[in-house]
Amino acid sequence: MYNTYTLKNGLRIVTEKIEHLNSISVGVMVQNGSRNESPEVNGISHFIEHMFFKGTDKRTSKEIMEDIENVGGQINAFTSKEATCYYIKALDTHLDLTLDVLSDILLNAKFDPEEIDKEKGVVIEEINMSEDSPEDVLDDVHSKACFGNESLGYPILGTIPLVKSFTREKILNFISEKYTPYNSVISVCGKFNDKELDELINKYFGEWKSKGEYTPEYDKTIIQVDSAYAKKEIEQLHISLGLEGLPYGDENNYALVLLNNIFGSGASSILFQKVREELGLCYSITSYLQPFQGVGTLNIYAGLNRNYGEKALEVIEKEITLFSKNGITDKQLEINKEKIKANYILGLESTSSRMFSNAKTFLFRNKIKTQEEVIKKIDNIRKDNIQYVLERCFKKGVINAAYVGQDVEYSKLDSIILKSAKAYDNSNHNGKINL
Repeated sequence: MYNTYTLKNGLRIVTEKIEHLNSISVGVMVQNGSRNESPEVNGISHFIEHMFFKGTDKRTSKEIMEDIENVGGQINAFTSKEATCYYIKALDTHLDLTLDVLSDILLNAKFDPEEIDKEKGVVIEEINMSEDSPEDVLDDVHSKACFGNESLGYPILGTIPLVKSFTREKILNFISEKYTPYNSVISVCGKFNDKELDELINKYFGEWKSKGEYTPEYDKTIIQVDSAYAKKEIEQLHISLGLEGLPYGDENNYALVLLNNIFGSGASSILFQKVREELGLCYSITSYLQPFQGVGTLNIYAGLNRNYGEKALEVIEKEITLFSKNGITDKQLEINKEKIKANYILGLESTSSRMFSNAKTFLFRNKIKTQEEVIKKIDNIRKDNIQYVLERCFKKGVINAAYVGQDVEYSKLDSIILKSAKAYDNSNHNGKINL
């Protein structure tokens, strides 16, 4: 059973009660990520996420972790392009402690200058570790090719010089603007008493104050026609290809999920069967969706022998063309409705996954879609929805690309996969949106 309400300070609350469980997942999600940064402070959202765990007036960094882990709970956080989330999963008997710790780190963090300097070293090593991962490098390089100098193209971790430049003043100014109750959601899923939960949330978060009702504004992001390369001394060639997707919240996303499921997601997909199973050109190949506010992408990833790059791209380009032309059969439509319903339901079998899903939906859309509503949306996917998505996303072909590897003539790869990209019209992405 879902419930939503708003505290007097503007903080939105979404709860989902599941009586038969003995656990609770609580998250505080803030509508702030690397997309909300300026170039001068790129990476500060992720750095602040680290700093909230570095001690409060009441707890040391070690005590924050011990208080949760000593009762068998889990505490963590993540930063994405558009949001940051701090969360705890524990037994339902520790609801009070869970909300106490979350409010303590978010409202009473000390941001000690010595801890800031120490954490810079930690984050720099995280960046170095990311640089050693071809997949991570590829993700950042492709984001740059796809979104250019717009903030969606910024790396979430930032860069080493920028991390070194962060000061306590910069951190506090950023938090003062972005970390407001109006810009945040508390999501709770699991076993709890409604009255007790409401009292505890008001006790721990009711006094959270802000200077104003900050709401992020985004320039509507333009998808770029471009390619980018990063040379790495590795055996494989890693490729990421970008097609136009759909923005978060677009009702046609259900049809896009279904088409992506057929085309590149899973071992029975067209790409996996053709490129790996039939031709043996790679070990790993998949496609996935990245829906953001106002814009979205459909990405294809492949990791393969660098000598097979041109052949693989020829096959992928051909399969995109055939798929956009031929579409799908009625049988494929019905089979894949069942598949994506199953994937959706299985993906929500833990309190954590349901908490994250509810938090994101309520944060960005200010409403909750029940499982029954989502299932109905999937059942109602029609052939005209499919045709719209094929026209919008697949028929335009690959718009941008990124490659990570060595000893590869990248211009040849571009000539194969981006030959129709010059005709791509991104003018429909102009304008301002206020989400």
